[in-house]
Amino acid sequence: MSRYSAWSVFKNGLTGNRGWERAWRDPEPKPRYDVVIVGAGLHGLATAYYLAKNHGVRSIAVVEKGWLGGGNGGRNTTIVRSNYMMPGNRFFYEHSLKLWENLSHSLNYNVMFSQRAHVSLLHSPAARDAAARRYNTMRLTGSDGELWDLETLRREIPHLNYDNARFPIIGAAVQRRAGTARHDAVAWGYARAADSLGVDILQNCEVTGIRREGSRVSGVVTSRGEIGAASVGLAVAGNTSRLWQMAGLGRLPIETHKLQAFVSEPLKPLLDHVVVFGVGGTHFYISQSDKGGMVFGGDLDWYKSYAQRGNLPIVQDVAECATSILPCLGRVRLLRHWAGVMDMSMDGSPFICRTPLDNLYLNAGWNYGGFKASPASGWYFADLIANRRPDPVIEPFDLGRFNRGLNIDERGAGPDPKLHG
Repeated sequence: MSRYSAWSVFKNGLTGNRGWERAWRDPEPKPRYDVVIVGAGLHGLATAYYLAKNHGVRSIAVVEKGWLGGGNGGRNTTIVRSNYMMPGNRFFYEHSLKLWENLSHSLNYNVMFSQRAHVSLLHSPAARDAAARRYNTMRLTGSDGELWDLETLRREIPHLNYDNARFPIIGAAVQRRAGTARHDAVAWGYARAADSLGVDILQNCEVTGIRREGSRVSGVVTSRGEIGAASVGLAVAGNTSRLWQMAGLGRLPIETHKLQAFVSEPLKPLLDHVVVFGVGGTHFYISQSDKGGMVFGGDLDWYKSYAQRGNLPIVQDVAECATSILPCLGRVRLLRHWAGVMDMSMDGSPFICRTPLDNLYLNAGWNYGGFKASPASGWYFADLIANRRPDPVIEPFDLGRFNRGLNIDERGAGPDPKLHG
C-alpha cells in the first residue's frame, strides 16, 4: 500500500487521479484465522489494526454482515471527549483522546479530528459545583478542564440564548482538547491501515452461527461459509445479545435501544464548539460539521428496538432543545435524521472482557460513548485477545462487576434499567 502525502495528491492531480490504488482489498474468506473479529465498525476495525500493529498477529479476519462502517460507525454525532471522572472510565477515555490526537498520522489517513472544545452549559450553582468536582478530578489525573463564567461564555459563544432562556445559563464546563472527527473517515482509515498489515475485511459476510466445542469456540458460520478461528471477538454494538445467544450463553445485562441523530441544511459558520446541556429532563448536544450542517442529538427513544430509523417524538424533543438554546435555528430546515442501535448496559459503562468460553471475547455495552472510545477500545480489546488477560485499565469492565456490587455510573451515559420498553 502506498502512503498518502502532499506529493502523491499533487502528482495524481496532474495525471487525472488515475494512479490511486484501492484503499483496501475485497478478499475471499480463508478456511481458518488466528483471530476472527465479528463487526467491521470502528471498534472491530480498530481491534484488528492494533492486533496486527501492536501484537504482530497476521492471520486476522473482520467479518461484517453489510459494509464496513455501515452500522453505528456511520450513525453518530462524531463527538470526541474524555471528561469522565469515575475510576476505570477516567484513564480509559483519556488514553482514547491521546490516541485521537495522533490518529491521522498513525493511520496515514486524515480522520478530520478537530479539537474545537466541548462546552457543557451550567444552569445552577449545584451544577457548577458538580462540574468543578469532575473537572478538578480530570486536572489532577493528567487531563485538561476549565470552568467559564457567564462573561467568558458570552465572549466565546455570543449567540446562545442568554436573555430569555427556558433554562438560564450561568456558565460552562469546558474541555478544550475535545472536539469532533469525521466518522466515515475514521472507519476508512482503520480499514486501510489494517488491510495494509494483512487483515482480511470480509464484507457482506453475515454471521449466522457460532461453532462450539465444549467450553471453546471453534469458529463462526457465515453467509459465505464456515470460518475456523483460534479466537473470536464480538464487536457488534446493539446486536451483541443476538451473537451472545448464538454462542449459547443466555442473556446479557444490556438492553438494545435506538439513538437518533440529526443534521440540518448547510449554514455559514455559526458554531465553533461542541455545545451540550442537560437539565430539567432534557439532554442535548450540537456542533457544526465541515459541510455546514448543524449536527445534533438528544435522548434515546426509550423503547427497545433494532430499527435504524427514528420517530417523531424525538424529532420534536431535540428541535425544542435546539431552539431553546439557539433561537437563530428556528427557521432552519432539517435535512435528514437516522438512528443507531445502542447496547445499553445497566450502569452506562462498557464490557471489554473474556466470556465464559475460553477463547470468546466481548466488546459491548457502549451506550452513548462508542465513537469517542473507538481508539482505546480497539487498543485494549486487541491487548486482551493477544494476551488473554485484561490490562489493569479495563479490569473493571467485566461482566462480573454487578455481582461484586460495582457500578461504574457516570450518569448521563446509561439507561434507567427496566423502567422503559
